[in-house]
Amino acid sequence: MHITEKKYYTNYHKLIGYKIPDLLQRYNFNAPMPDIGYTTRTFAVYSANIEGNPLDLNSYMNFKLVEQKFKPQKEVAEIDNLVQAYQYAQSHDLNEPAFLKCHTLFSKTLLIKSKRGRYRDEKVGIFSAKGLVYLAIEPEYVAGKMRELYNGIEQLLNSKLDAAEVFYHAALLHLLFVHIHPFMDGNGRGARLLEKWFIAQLLGKHLWNLSSEQYYKDHRDEYYENIHLGVNYYELDYDLCLPFLSMLPNCLA
Repeated sequence: MHITEKKYYTNYHKLIGYKIPDLLQRYNFNAPMPDIGYTTRTFAVYSANIEGNPLDLNSYMNFKLVEQKFKPQKEVAEIDNLVQAYQYAQSHDLNEPAFLKCHTLFSKTLLIKSKRGRYRDEKVGIFSAKGLVYLAIEPEYVAGKMRELYNGIEQLLNSKLDAAEVFYHAALLHLLFVHIHPFMDGNGRGARLLEKWFIAQLLGKHLWNLSSEQYYKDHRDEYYENIHLGVNYYELDYDLCLPFLSMLPNCLA
């Protein structure tokens, strides 16, 4: 599956894509709301929560009010690092070096220094209480798959896409990225950042205020269920991808 492919776009458009222009119009980005710094912290909390960080938004924000009096917990530092990555992305064009810089920033509490901002050179799988759920592609193929992905991103960023097409390819980018699983850790956080970065670059910086992370967090079980399209990279069935692709537009509602 390639990010530029539109094999599922017709069915996607019939299912939900046709609603996106109206949903965007009704999603009032111009209404009074906190500044981008506050919303960035909010979405970083939600993205970290999806991966198991137990710190809720209220606790994190209250710590930030008094942080000079206390040494930050690991959970706080994890969110702070993710905020830094979002802030970096918001001021840079989307490309491979910029995204690797973001991974370096947000993986400080997740990985040793030599693994940050670098594609993995080990095998990696996703496990549950019942055992192995998904086995990602072998490490020797990761860099090539990521080059292919970024070539597709560049092609799309230089294309004239309408809003429905942008959302379709953004969600597909999210899905392809997590299936490659290019890092030892931070893949979910990276995929959600990458998805929003892609949308904001094509539709405008106000789309950084899109509450996709919150929607995924509120529907966490569904999110993981819809990502799961096969037991390993070579048995992925993208004919089952529409439930996942449809989640992103739902955050507008």
